[in-house]
Amino acid sequence: MQAPPSPRVARPVMYHRWSEMTFMHWRYPPAEIQRLLPAGLTVHTFDGAAWVGLTTFLMEDVRIPHSPALPWLSRFPETNVRTYVRDDQGRDGVWFLSLDAGRLLAVLGARVAYRLPYFWSGMSVRADGERQGYRCRRRCPGPVGARCDADVEIGPPLAESERDELAHFLTARYRLFTTVAGRTVHAEIEHPDWPLRHARLIRLEEDLLQAGGLAAPDGAPLLHASSGVPVRVGMWSR
Repeated sequence: MQAPPSPRVARPVMYHRWSEMTFMHWRYPPAEIQRLLPAGLTVHTFDGAAWVGLTTFLMEDVRIPHSPALPWLSRFPETNVRTYVRDDQGRDGVWFLSLDAGRLLAVLGARVAYRLPYFWSGMSVRADGERQGYRCRRRCPGPVGARCDADVEIGPPLAESERDELAHFLTARYRLFTTVAGRTVHAEIEHPDWPLRHARLIRLEEDLLQAGGLAAPDGAPLLHASSGVPVRVGMWSR
């Protein structure tokens, strides 16, 4: 099954590469997610459930148009807690409960320019063959000490028959939502199809979901992994 097509972002305001990505997802009751959303957004369900993702990865080659990527500032770990929503025009996208990043300057810039709930954390991503380790300890703002320690074994690529509707629902997302001055806004995201792989969770200790206002997840997550994709980020639009 083919992923939904990505939009074309003709005038990006940021370029990224999202690398060494692991998607971990849990089912949640839709009402529990809806209470965390602003007016104008509705939880987007699949098979009757809301889904919350814990995504761990490396941000690389971060730059603005007509500027080079700076070696220190342009590469850092990030861990997001996200869910999936629709606006009142039926457009689907991502709503972030939190975004932890390992560069303070990137956190400050994203909070000011993109109004996203970024947090500064001590973080690392380490790869040893097909095994990857992610570490995150929140520094500020609170709740200080919220963490995510994950070890994952990366498996073979998904067969075409395994790239099903649920896999695309959880990973093929091309729009971000946030609120600016009390109004819902969105930004388009352009990237190619994720080269998805199987993954096996070796260890997970986290409370970032609880820090974002959720109950502790129930059961083991559904995992997908990817080497990553290049990304073009558009400007916010009402």
